[in-house]
Order: sequence, then structure tokens, then C-alpha cells
Amino acid sequence: MYAVIKTGGKQYRVQAGDLLVVEKLEGEPGAAVAFGEVLMLGEGEAVTVGAPTVDGAVVSGTLLETRKGEKVKIFKKIRRQGYRRTRGHRQFESVVRVTSVAGAGKEAKWEGSIDLTPKVILNARARGLGDAAVPATIPAPVEAAPAKAEAAPKKKAAPKKAAAKTEEGEA
Repeated sequence: MYAVIKTGGKQYRVQAGDLLVVEKLEGEPGAAVAFGEVLMLGEGEAVTVGAPTVDGAVVSGTLLETRKGEKVKIFKKIRRQGYRRTRGHRQFESVVRVTSVAGAGKEAKWEGSIDLTPKVILNARARGLGDAAVPATIPAPVEAAPAKAEAAPKKKAAPKKAAAKTEEGEA
């Protein structure tokens, strides 16, 4: 069973178990999210189209994280005038795991488990850096977080060649 929902001015085709990246939603990680603006429900050949929404249809999910998206560069130029401006922007986005699609007397549920580990930590683990590489501003995952490994001691810098300069200066 699948549904077409509308959120953040965009439409998404979802089914139970999908991972969805949408415009920023309010709430903490682990909070339940319900999308009531269901435009269409479908299961096999049977399709229910709303006018504009399907009555009683709800798509439920769990908010995994709210993060910044990819950087977009804005470059302005007026030729032959020496005018160039570069700006950047990163839009906030929320990651949602769709847990159930219900409507028209039917319901499809996802039976998996929710993992609230942020993408930053997953990327660091994939590069072999572990959780120690993540900045302190990122909160640790809610579920059974492993203890942070201590960083290796820093090497001392080599002594400067000041002694050699003083000998040359005196001679």
C-alpha cells in the first residue's frame, strides 16, 4: 500500500518503511509525525484519489533528525563591470521514517526498529573515524551510545633553531 502526501509545498510517494527527507518539521528526534494531507492512496490496481485529500487517510512516521542540507551556491555577475558576488545557502531538512499508511479501511505498518543515529555519525563511522571525530555540538544518539574513545596524545613540536641563530649572531 502506498500514498501520495503533500508537505513543505512538495508531493512525495511513500509506503511503510520509507526514509523520507522533507522540509524542516518541528519536533525532537524520536517524535511521532502525522501527515494528514494525503492526496492519493493505492494498493495494486485499486487507487483512491482525493478531492483534494482522501478523507480519514493518515501517514504516520517518526522524526529521525533535523539537519542542514547540501550547500547551494548563488553566483551573480554583471559582465564587463567588475561585479561578482558569491553566496551560499544550506536549507534545513528533516529526515522521517514512515511507519504506517492508513486509509480507506486498510492499514500497512512497518515492523522494523527505529535507529536515531544522525547522518554525521554514520558518515564518520563509514570513514573509520568512529564517534570521536564528531564535534561536541552534535548530540549523541538517544539509544545506547558507545563511550567515546580518548584521542591520542599530540606530538610535541620540534625545537626551533633559535640556538643556531644566536651562535651565528655572536660570531
